[in-house]
Amino acid sequence: MTQPDLSGKTALVTGASRGIGRSIALGLAKSGAHVLALARTAGALEELDDEIKAAGGKASLIPMDLVEGDGIERLAGALTERFPALDILVLNAGSLGELAPLPDIDPKVWKHTLDLNVTANWRLIRALDPLLRKSADARVIGLSSRVGGEAAKAFWGTYAVTKAAFDIVLKTYAEEMEKTPVQVSIISPGPMRTDMRKLAMPGEDPATLPHPDKLLPLVYHLLTREEREPLRISFKEWNGGA
Repeated sequence: MTQPDLSGKTALVTGASRGIGRSIALGLAKSGAHVLALARTAGALEELDDEIKAAGGKASLIPMDLVEGDGIERLAGALTERFPALDILVLNAGSLGELAPLPDIDPKVWKHTLDLNVTANWRLIRALDPLLRKSADARVIGLSSRVGGEAAKAFWGTYAVTKAAFDIVLKTYAEEMEKTPVQVSIISPGPMRTDMRKLAMPGEDPATLPHPDKLLPLVYHLLTREEREPLRISFKEWNGGA
């Protein structure tokens, strides 16, 4: 798909410092959007900013941990003072948690994964909903997984449970936004060449997996399509099974 013209649009991307989030943030910036790049690692955000500027794009960096304190609510207040609306929200930040049998999962890991993968995304939607509603054509895109969202898998309990809950959060918000300009989509990217995938599958050859940049045509499609269905799209199926 041809790269769309997103000039004049404001886009917030979480988990923007690496992997899928980085590719999407860079792609949106190259398309003309003012990208609000949010991640914990300031150094990686600065590297992203350098690449965006080199490509002629514009970004604002937001180094913060989504699960700490009232940062999300304070962020929403700051964005409301600076921008008339939020046109694009990409909910990408997430944690793998712990690959272990359910009885063996560390309670602290369980709680942190729930806090990041579910509660932080609900808080973002809650805090940013007024800004999204001010856009003439807002788009919310959540990065999820078949593990949890569509199928259970042994030892993936922490990740699967949180992604299943994340899916319901997004599906519920989509239902509530049906009569508004806000469109909600869920992408199941499948295995990709990311640090999270390497952590989960250390023996896998990354070269056999698609680069996160391959997701960009699907993201562009979701940002420009007029119809609202289907809500959930698998990258593999959308890409013809390749």
